[in-house]
Amino acid sequence: MTMQTCPAAAAGAWKLGDLTVNRIGFGAMRLTGSAAFDSGAPADPGRAIGVLRRAVELGVNHIDTAAYYFSKQLSANELIRRALAPYTDDLVIATKVWPSRDPSGEWHWAAPEELRGQVEANLRELGRDHLDVVNLRIPPSRRTGSIAEHFGALAELRDAGLIRHLGISNATPGHLAEARNIAPVVCVQNSFGIGAPAGERELLRSCGERGIAFVPFFAIAGAGREAGRVAAEDESVLAVARAHGASPAQVRLAWTLRQGPHVLAIPGTGDPAHLAENVAAGALRLSGEEVALLGS
Repeated sequence: MTMQTCPAAAAGAWKLGDLTVNRIGFGAMRLTGSAAFDSGAPADPGRAIGVLRRAVELGVNHIDTAAYYFSKQLSANELIRRALAPYTDDLVIATKVWPSRDPSGEWHWAAPEELRGQVEANLRELGRDHLDVVNLRIPPSRRTGSIAEHFGALAELRDAGLIRHLGISNATPGHLAEARNIAPVVCVQNSFGIGAPAGERELLRSCGERGIAFVPFFAIAGAGREAGRVAAEDESVLAVARAHGASPAQVRLAWTLRQGPHVLAIPGTGDPAHLAENVAAGALRLSGEEVALLGS
């Protein structure tokens, strides 16, 4: 597939360890239409499966998911399996552990010895014999605490062959340093987008210097987070969008990708039209002046 027929390749590629992925990926959170992660889209398995298959047709080969992405009707992992198994060799599926949800939606944070069960749940749901990338999703209560026991437990599962590569999510520079002393880290997955604080911008730059992928979530939603964008759009974003005949969401994605060649986008949607729009954002080229206007 050439770049002309592979829109997701327009922004280039990066490596998660030894796994090469296009920089425009796909986040599975909004597929389920769950109450916890409300996409505003109907919980329609046929529609969700169609979106996943279309993403791959567009050249997406990096999908971000989690066992706790589910609603009463749908599970993101099971949708991925139904849509895409048997998986192609170039498809990279990344998941997250530490938090989980019971059927009622109540949250639970796993003890280190419980992480194997979470990894095995992802394996069963996805129909895999190993996981490409597992991110340790750090709880807010550990922003200043140690993650050594939990990351060490994942490193043992990596040594056992259940996991190929490890990452961390919702992390600080201290977490990254601690994790790297235990095992290689291929990615940091944090909330990031236009208006991100200086500390997050510095962490992004630090990852690039170390060859570590930085994977922003909520790059489009910003402060809206799980609910999507709820506030009025920033005028500078609107101005750049008008200049390019693009949507504000595309401008936000293009700006995020412009932050470094190691930045991987994982926008999520349950809408086929929004999927095509998000993937097309990889071809949007912002000028230096526009990047500065939006916040360098």
